[in-house]
Amino acid sequence: METSLAVITDLEQIAKNHPQYHWIIMNILTTFIRKNTVYISQEKVTINLLAKVRLDIQAALTVIARRDVNKDPENEQLDLSHIDMRGANLNRANLQQTNLYQVNLAGANLTEANLAGAILSAANLEGADLYLANLEGAILSAANLKGANLKGANLHYASLYLAELYGAILDDAILDGANLREAKLSE
Repeated sequence: METSLAVITDLEQIAKNHPQYHWIIMNILTTFIRKNTVYISQEKVTINLLAKVRLDIQAALTVIARRDVNKDPENEQLDLSHIDMRGANLNRANLQQTNLYQVNLAGANLTEANLAGAILSAANLEGADLYLANLEGAILSAANLKGANLKGANLHYASLYLAELYGAILDDAILDGANLREAKLSE
């Protein structure tokens, strides 16, 4: 574990100091996360809000979340799809335009996260804290947002088609232009 954490720290420094390696390192970290995170389908998940991601996975996620997105190549997208990140701490994470298709973020801390344009279709965000999160233009089709805290979240032009929003907190959320067609707001 100590070796993994040291390598992740070194990779972050290389990405900061050598912009030509930035995207390669971000892809190395996403591959590391995908290969070391077991995906559990929503049907098999019994929500455990106390679940936490492994320390090295959290460290890799933190590096990705605080990367300088201006160094990302145009028209490229990080792929964090089909992974289990229950309980992850992604407070103020910059995950705009990230592919999070079918990701399990149940109980995750996404307070003030930037998820603008992110693909969160069929994602499990049950009980997640998305307070003041930027979800402008995000695709949340068929996402599970049961009991999620979306207070003050920006959902401007977000697609919530078929999303499950039972018990979600939507106080002061910005919903103008959002697609709520067939969204499930009550059971």
